[in-house]
Amino acid sequence: MSAIRDRVARRSLRPGDRLPSVRSFARTMGVSPSTVVEAYDRLAAEGVIRAKRGSGFYVTGADLPPLALAEMGPPRERGVDPFWVARQSLDAEASTLKPGCGWLPADWMPHAALRKSLRTISRADDALLADYGNTRGSLNLRRMLLARFADEGMPASADQLMLTNSGTHAIDLVCRLLLQPGDAVLVDDPCYFNFQSLLRAHQARIVSVPFTPSGPDVAAFEQTVATERPRLYITNSALHNPTGATISAQTAHRVLGTAAAHGMIIVEDDIFADFEPTLSPRLALLDGLDRVIRIGSFSKTLSASLRCGYIAARKDWIESLVDLQIATSFGGPSPIAAETIARVLVGGTYRKHMEDVRRRLTRARQKAIDKLAPLGLVPWIVPRGGFYLWCRLPEGCDSTSMAQRCLQDQVVLAPGNVFSASQTASSFLRFNVAQMAHPRIYDAIGNALAAEAKA
Repeated sequence: MSAIRDRVARRSLRPGDRLPSVRSFARTMGVSPSTVVEAYDRLAAEGVIRAKRGSGFYVTGADLPPLALAEMGPPRERGVDPFWVARQSLDAEASTLKPGCGWLPADWMPHAALRKSLRTISRADDALLADYGNTRGSLNLRRMLLARFADEGMPASADQLMLTNSGTHAIDLVCRLLLQPGDAVLVDDPCYFNFQSLLRAHQARIVSVPFTPSGPDVAAFEQTVATERPRLYITNSALHNPTGATISAQTAHRVLGTAAAHGMIIVEDDIFADFEPTLSPRLALLDGLDRVIRIGSFSKTLSASLRCGYIAARKDWIESLVDLQIATSFGGPSPIAAETIARVLVGGTYRKHMEDVRRRLTRARQKAIDKLAPLGLVPWIVPRGGFYLWCRLPEGCDSTSMAQRCLQDQVVLAPGNVFSASQTASSFLRFNVAQMAHPRIYDAIGNALAAEAKA
């Protein structure tokens, strides 16, 4: 009886589910069938289960308490690794503040435009609401992306572009296509923490080069590429995550020259492009999509709920990537998500939304800098756009310890070493200035700094 009650409580048996047969459950429990019959009869008398003549016993769901997250036990303790910030941010309670997360607050997004687009989509043909989409994704959205590329000076043909389920999915597909276990992949140090997580999932060998305010350290980059012979280099050229820096034209040309000389492919994650006040140098634009693969998505600017990314690359790579996407997910992003995004991008609504976001970020960035200064936190650089601020801690403070202390005050921070393959960023924190309005954040940081000073 206790075993059945436990299965019902844990939801491994749900209302309407058929219980194991008497004989099979007797074998499982190591008892006689008559013992199971008696247990089932008692549970039926209590209303936990009910008998159907000739069919068996079924869970009723009577007096079943609602499933509460608290019943699942406390969150498992884990080290502060590249998964830590994502897990803490995504699983946070509503009262938790998240200056370490990687997205804009919900009330910054163009909800009116999204709702209008969704209403229009809801009245579309049945096929859009029910069928699989095109293997390359929404034609409307791809046309708009190609037009944007052309405006930037990077004309691309229709067979050089495909949509994916997200920006992360785009990188995953590229890694599946181009990497073998043990291949070296070059990343910036620091770099977006999920680059490291994804590369480890692909059993790649991660090598890194220091990142400077104008891009990767060129001398270190050239030496590392020559000695380690990485298959890929994955980077953000514009509004780099986590530093907010932007590559210079000189550095971009050196990086492309080194890549060409050693047969290295570059994956340029351009997810922050629309946060720039003016267009900065792009590796994909300078290269013409020869050895550079450009990826992006709309999760930072429109909605992380409408998952949709893209890959722009050589024709032969796109053909292989389309096949790979069919093999792993039977097609691209949800047609509903892609068409919703396409309709929001039409006209001036999106442009005005991003103009407003950039203005708000400029104000939020300066406010965050002003409030962090009395605490002794200094920006590595002041970015020209975006929402990240890479800050150095006072001497002797450790960002991992700071993050753990602040979590006790329901404030999620992003400590430097989750971004550093070489583990040399312990004195840095990455802040999202759009998420820093609440004064409790600065109180928690101040308390953590005081505790660090005493430790």
